[in-house]
Amino acid sequence: MAHIEACCISLKKGMVKKEQPQVTFRGNWGIEGDAHAGDWHRQVSILAGESIDTVKQILPTLKNGAFAENIITRGLDLTALKVGDRLRIGEQVLLEITQIGKECHNQGCAIKKATGDCIMPREGLFARVIQGGEARRGDPIST
Repeated sequence: MAHIEACCISLKKGMVKKEQPQVTFRGNWGIEGDAHAGDWHRQVSILAGESIDTVKQILPTLKNGAFAENIITRGLDLTALKVGDRLRIGEQVLLEITQIGKECHNQGCAIKKATGDCIMPREGLFARVIQGGEARRGDPIST
């Protein structure tokens, strides 16, 4: 079953996000306390744990949140999703995919500089919050 592997936030943009035991999604805003929340189309960032695993083969000390991702999924093929698709997290939270991929800042993030590649431009998803609520590690995700 597809589920949340981790939830991460950062108080300032440009910083690595830190894993949280629980987060609160606010409708048409994002995750409370996260610097990327706001009235725009990239309120929440999503990355597959399976994709992060491939990078950890090169950088084994990589921590959750290193790609500035808010939600790490497990058991969900994010590459099959397209703009406009929706994800349900638990019983409350509903997200709508708004963008696929994003170029790294400054000709490449620290991960790209260390490994020669970054998965975020190809595999990272961005979403807006349609319906808010709370989410935590282990919560189911469905399309």
